[in-house]
Amino acid sequence: MAFGPDQSKLESGKGQPTTVLVVDDHPVVREGLKALIAHRDIRVIGEAATGRQAVEEARRLRPDVVLMDIRLPDMDGLTATEQIKKELPRTTVIIVTSYDDPQYIQRALLAGASGYLLKGMPREAYIEAIRVVRAGASIFHASIVPQLIGGTGATPDPTAQQMVASLSEREREVLALLAQGLTNREIAERIHYSVGTVKNLVATIIEKLNVSDRTQAAVVAARAGLLSADRET
Repeated sequence: MAFGPDQSKLESGKGQPTTVLVVDDHPVVREGLKALIAHRDIRVIGEAATGRQAVEEARRLRPDVVLMDIRLPDMDGLTATEQIKKELPRTTVIIVTSYDDPQYIQRALLAGASGYLLKGMPREAYIEAIRVVRAGASIFHASIVPQLIGGTGATPDPTAQQMVASLSEREREVLALLAQGLTNREIAERIHYSVGTVKNLVATIIEKLNVSDRTQAAVVAARAGLLSADRET
């Protein structure tokens, strides 16, 4: 599931290839990932086997995207992600792991990761994920979305409800659609607004909720029970 800009923006980043740093402690996995993402608009410029090496290589190479494993020697991938994002805010990080632990997912969000994918996906999924985060969106493997948002059937969180209550009726509607993974263009088609208007509404929602991006806004929506309420109407 992706949370991010409309498809036209995803397609507009053509030109220079996206540079990628691959981080995993297993050489075979690194080679596999490099083979999977080989594409005319993606170029692997480096690899790392440990967390500290990942930070050093990111600092040296300044890649557009880092594919980051979690369990690494000397520094875990989430700590490395946090350090990379502090030093290189324009570099985006996608966690690529075998673990769908909710604590890992929440830590990845807090560390500034733009994606969380489970290993074993088809080649096209990795390539699309790199394109999505490069365009400024966030992407998460569909199977971890329930953990990401805490489950839509859970008891609503009063604090999240209060945050959502600060939004206008139209903003709440857009937030619910955003939390379902719809792009700006898809939201615009659903509510018969222009893409530009939806983009402005999303920016306002993020500001009012005092979150940093669309993904965290979606988490607030789910914890407030907005998704459950939306499905019941």
